[in-house]
Amino acid sequence: MAGFREATGDLRIENVTKEFGDFTAVDDLTLSVPRGSFFALLGPSGCGKTTTLRMVAGLEQPTRGRILIGDTDLTGSRPYERPVNTVFQSYALFPHLTVRDNVAFGPKRRGQKDATRMADEALELVQLPHLAARKPAQLSGGQQQRVAVARALVNRPEVLLLDEPLGALDLKLRRQMQVELKRIQTEVGLTFIHVTHDQEEAMTMADTVAVMNHGRIEQMGPPAQMYDLPKTAFVANFVGQSNLGHGRITGRDGDFFVADVHGSTVKIPAARSAVDSGDILFGVRPEKVHLARDSHDVIDRTRKVALGDDMKATVVDVSFIGVATQYLVQVASGATWSVYEQNLDVDPIDLKPGDPVWIEWDPAHAFAVAAEGAEIPAGPVLGDPVDMPRDTVS
Repeated sequence: MAGFREATGDLRIENVTKEFGDFTAVDDLTLSVPRGSFFALLGPSGCGKTTTLRMVAGLEQPTRGRILIGDTDLTGSRPYERPVNTVFQSYALFPHLTVRDNVAFGPKRRGQKDATRMADEALELVQLPHLAARKPAQLSGGQQQRVAVARALVNRPEVLLLDEPLGALDLKLRRQMQVELKRIQTEVGLTFIHVTHDQEEAMTMADTVAVMNHGRIEQMGPPAQMYDLPKTAFVANFVGQSNLGHGRITGRDGDFFVADVHGSTVKIPAARSAVDSGDILFGVRPEKVHLARDSHDVIDRTRKVALGDDMKATVVDVSFIGVATQYLVQVASGATWSVYEQNLDVDPIDLKPGDPVWIEWDPAHAFAVAAEGAEIPAGPVLGDPVDMPRDTVS
């Protein structure tokens, strides 16, 4: 038992499958989480991320495969034998104990004589030493979450698992806790594995994000890479919004592929395309698209450089969201694009539903993923972006 608890090193999941009857929750999963990193498993409900977390914690055992920390195989060991602690969304604090006693519970149970000192140090880490004598009911949701983190950290686990830890908090507090958890992880240098369906949480805190779908990892990498260069249609839709359209690669022009998307010609950087021939799903992010009342304004608003195709569209909806304004615009094909314009000007462009506009984007910001099996979700912000006659800025 002591051997399991003393395991150190990278967390390694090797060819792990978890089956519940005839349902496969996790399908031949292999990944390595470097020691001391902040790693996020991101995906929708039912994708297998929580089952993966529970197998790392020892709450579930793999049907096949191994889970190791360093060279120590943890497969088959019980939760209390592992150098792993979990922070749950529910906090699970003991209501009859003080904050200090909640945090000291684990060390006291193991018979450690300095349990109170360890608890006080953990409370210092989460910046709550002044609340040590209070009961959980006297704390806010964010304070209770910090106590739950302190209670897990006091054991100095090799791996700390975070299972949707911020789901019960309101938006403002959730954002504050995102920054706080990253600070704590950096300070203690432990491996944090965060399971969430919230892309903002994953992007804000993690060094590496793995997007799961149907028990497998669709794509894994740094947050900026996952957002800017999705490799599959699922990732393009799940991590942020994308304007997508089915097309086909027809040729090459230097470093760009040339593609036909519903009768319009577009360019895609070869380095930003997951496929090099045949059918594709073409995409560009909403904030990469520019919008103006006429084509000359488009050029003026984008460093006086012609960015690519400028297209006529009609405003469908305008939503002010503080830092930016979101426009839904309908192109000639009837498809709808989403466009984000930062609210930088004192007198922003005044547009309303029904107004004609021009939209344009830099071909260098486009991307392409495989079309096979890809679906464009139904909804007002997605569609075939360039299914219309085309004018080129010269």
